[in-house]
Amino acid sequence: MGDMTDSAERVPHILPLPHALGTGIIIETGQILSDGNQAAIKQFIDEYESALSRFRDDSLVGRMRTASHGGTFDFPDWAVELFDLYDRLFEATAGAIDPCVGATLIQLGYARSFEQQMLEQQTLERQTFEHRTLDHQAHARNSKSAQSKSPTNPSPTNWDSYRTRITWRDIERHGTTLVTHAPVALDFGAAGKGYAVDLLAEQLQTTAAQSFVIDAGGDMLIHGRQRPITIALENPLDLTQAVGTASITEGALCASAPSRRHWTAHNGQQVHHLINALDGQPVDEVTATWVSVTPQTGRQQPFPTATADGLATALFTTSPARLRAYFDFECALLYADHTAAQSAAFPGAFFTEDR
Repeated sequence: MGDMTDSAERVPHILPLPHALGTGIIIETGQILSDGNQAAIKQFIDEYESALSRFRDDSLVGRMRTASHGGTFDFPDWAVELFDLYDRLFEATAGAIDPCVGATLIQLGYARSFEQQMLEQQTLERQTFEHRTLDHQAHARNSKSAQSKSPTNPSPTNWDSYRTRITWRDIERHGTTLVTHAPVALDFGAAGKGYAVDLLAEQLQTTAAQSFVIDAGGDMLIHGRQRPITIALENPLDLTQAVGTASITEGALCASAPSRRHWTAHNGQQVHHLINALDGQPVDEVTATWVSVTPQTGRQQPFPTATADGLATALFTTSPARLRAYFDFECALLYADHTAAQSAAFPGAFFTEDR
């Protein structure tokens, strides 16, 4: 569903990274990347996952989870802005977005075994991963696989048993050093993928690449284009369909929905990964969100994809009006009652029956 009118401008050089960050990354550049630049990108992704992946026992996050008495954990210097962003998200949502929600996700069954099931479901799609281009299939948020199944995983039998133990504010932070006194299960999934995209963009800007598109499972950053890319807004109820389109020339577009990471608990309850950290429950009032952060949205955002990624999650728990007191962005939302809303300057529109 991409813009087919600008094929002459389309960035032609594709670097596929099908296993990166669990969803895969496609990088399209206007100039071919040298072998050294490609190796540096792959090395950075491994470094990123070694620090922040919740699904790697050898990561810093994994070590924090298994440290029985806590400890002092020194993250790479590049993590400071990510931690700063989570400070703002925590405040803007009054604690509803909290990286300490990792304990709840594990309790619900969203652990490494579940992630492996998700990866296995994407095997068929990944066989054609290198042949997909963003302009042909630019779907917002995890647009690469067909309708997913609902894996079964363990979860609590009673939501009342949930208690918040540790919050982001309880963790002592000195720049990129985190100090804990007990095991802490962090999950940076709300904004972590978008932040990785922004850091990759910084790397690309040090190369000869003057224009590029980065698609990390549908979290997209577009730079240096003269014509917009048209992006399908995926229908959360039918992943083979779109409910609208957005067009971006410069900036980030990210989305969030429970339609891909959901499963049936042993008690028969449907649960998903979009959790309100204040009560530990999946949020059901919103079914999908899209957030754009572009040069037109106001104050310059130094990490536009991370901001858009985090806000796409935050909109499940917090109103756009409250979030606007902390961030400049445009958004579109679908609600569980089948209504929709979008901000005035959102660079897209929902389909309507009379279109």
